[in-house]
Amino acid sequence: MNTESDFENEAGDTAPEKHVSNEKKAHQTQFQPHRHFKRLGRELAMQYLFECDLRDSVTEPNTMEDFWAQAEESGEFPDDRVFRRARAYAETLIGHVQANDDVITDYLGKFSEKWDVERMSAVDRNIMKVAVAEMLYCPDIPHLVSIDEAIEISKDFSDEKSGVFINGILNGIKNEIEKHPSGGRTE
Repeated sequence: MNTESDFENEAGDTAPEKHVSNEKKAHQTQFQPHRHFKRLGRELAMQYLFECDLRDSVTEPNTMEDFWAQAEESGEFPDDRVFRRARAYAETLIGHVQANDDVITDYLGKFSEKWDVERMSAVDRNIMKVAVAEMLYCPDIPHLVSIDEAIEISKDFSDEKSGVFINGILNGIKNEIEKHPSGGRTE
């Protein structure tokens, strides 16, 4: 499996990662270091977009600052340098999703047979929006990395069947983007 660390080694960058404890099979989480700040950025972008979905508050001016203040106060991010880099990357992804939501949603709708995008799990939908934004607007990230990261994030934040669902949709989108490289890019 391709991961961000296969393509870029950020020695010393660690940040929290959620995973299910073997002792407690309930949805309890504990934290371990991330291999890369971009993973944390993807997770934070998804969480912010998820929150906006639930609150329908994308346009409120303080929403993002409130989100970052809450994240910093949570105590889950012990390495300030990694958090700053993750935040910057998350804000880039969030900006791409917000500026190009119609394009991204069209891709999701086209490749989610028999699923209305609005009826998808909000977590899965936002994981995929982040991945599609990355595939369309971050040419330095290989598409397979975006897909693999989305699947891994779904393991931490969604149910066990989500990875297959996300993989199928994102692979279809990847193939379409690779056929038409300019895709939804704004240049």
